[in-house]
Amino acid sequence: MSVLVFTGTRPEIIKMAPVIKRLEAAGIDFVYIHTGQHYDYEMSQVFIEELGLPRPHFVFRLEGASPASQLGEMMIYVDKVVGSLRAKPRLTLVEGDTNSVLGTALASLRLGIPIGHVEAGLRSYDWRMPEEHNRRMVDHISDYLFAPTELARRNLEEEKVMGEIYVTGNTVVDALDMYFDRVVEVEAKVLEGVKFDEYVLVTLHRAENVDDVKALKSFVEILRKLPIPAVYPIHPRTRRMLAEFGLLGLVESFGHVQLLPPQGYFEFLALLKNARLVLTDSGGVQEEATHPRIRKRVLVLRSSTERPEAVGAGFAKVVGLNPNVVLAELEKALSAGDDLPTVSPFGDGRASERIVEVVKRVL
Repeated sequence: MSVLVFTGTRPEIIKMAPVIKRLEAAGIDFVYIHTGQHYDYEMSQVFIEELGLPRPHFVFRLEGASPASQLGEMMIYVDKVVGSLRAKPRLTLVEGDTNSVLGTALASLRLGIPIGHVEAGLRSYDWRMPEEHNRRMVDHISDYLFAPTELARRNLEEEKVMGEIYVTGNTVVDALDMYFDRVVEVEAKVLEGVKFDEYVLVTLHRAENVDDVKALKSFVEILRKLPIPAVYPIHPRTRRMLAEFGLLGLVESFGHVQLLPPQGYFEFLALLKNARLVLTDSGGVQEEATHPRIRKRVLVLRSSTERPEAVGAGFAKVVGLNPNVVLAELEKALSAGDDLPTVSPFGDGRASERIVEVVKRVL
């Protein structure tokens, strides 16, 4: 077996899908492992099926409640998987910045398997974020760094990483290009389920927002005072924390906020395509909103972003969670014209092609 391909969360599945498709088309042997960091069916297996990806050769559900225990589980599991194969893989491919990614990369390093990091070089410079810890460590132990933008490349060069750097674009653009016809197919049905003629799309899931009662209360206050209806596909983690802090009933009482279960990839993109704008703490949504067939303004409900390219291009603005600030910026965004760029700052849809060319050379 030539390549180990790992996914652990919804964004990783989506962003690795074009790479997996390219590996198949090139006839490159690979072992696909899904680590189960998002073990809810709605958050993992449904995306694998929707995107037409092969059934993972190995599936592992992380049981650890803490990041440290998850890392330990991942390293033990990767060691067992590699030990079960007839030949040692020649490359490990990981994408992103989760605990699964770091655990996989650390295990591969100790097993002597070169590492390719898809979406390398992103930096928020916010040390409160576990993702910032993870992505920095993975970058510094990777042999091949697939930077999505020139800014990401400069970040890596300034940190003097040891691996080879390739600017490829972001595979999220490839995924949107590859699957957008499916979005159009489900669009009418999705909109039938929306109660409002116009709406803002809302997502919130990051630990620094939903695990902090003060931050979560600020978010609920933003929802309460929205000047426009909202559609909110609620993440299981956020629902759980709202319930734990006694806030779920309040949110459910807001007549102008429609709560939805986690959406499939195509259904979510249909909601994004038809929204007036987006309120989110998601990095992936910041990228998806820049696609030429979506082009939406994004208010980032965080104090930093590792996607400054979206800010520089005029798509995104970092607004934090202060209700007064967010609502003022929302009013500005709603009254802004349709002057967004027609080209995404995250690439031309050929990122997976460039990555697989490097993989072929490595092998």
